[in-house]
Amino acid sequence: MIYLLKAVHWIFFAYTIIILVRIIGSWIPKYANHPILRFARFYTDPYLNIFRRLIPPIGGALDLSPMLAFFVLQILERMVLGFISAVF
Repeated sequence: MIYLLKAVHWIFFAYTIIILVRIIGSWIPKYANHPILRFARFYTDPYLNIFRRLIPPIGGALDLSPMLAFFVLQILERMVLGFISAVF
C-alpha cells in the first residue's frame, strides 16, 4: 500500500511541476511554441480553465487562477490519499 500512496503522491507532484512550467513559460513569450511548453499547455490548460472562469485575469495580464488551482490540487491529493488509506 505504501507504494500506491507514494505513486499517487508523485503523480500529483508531477502535475504540480507541469503547472509551474506552464506558468513560468507564459512569462517568456519568445518560447511559447517550445515543445515542453506546448506539452504543459496541452495538459494543464483544461484544468486551469476551470479556475479562470471563476477568477478572470486582472487587467488582462495578472492571472491568479493558478493559486486556486494549486490549492484545489492539494486538497484533491489529500482526499485521494485518505481514501486509499481508508480502503486498503
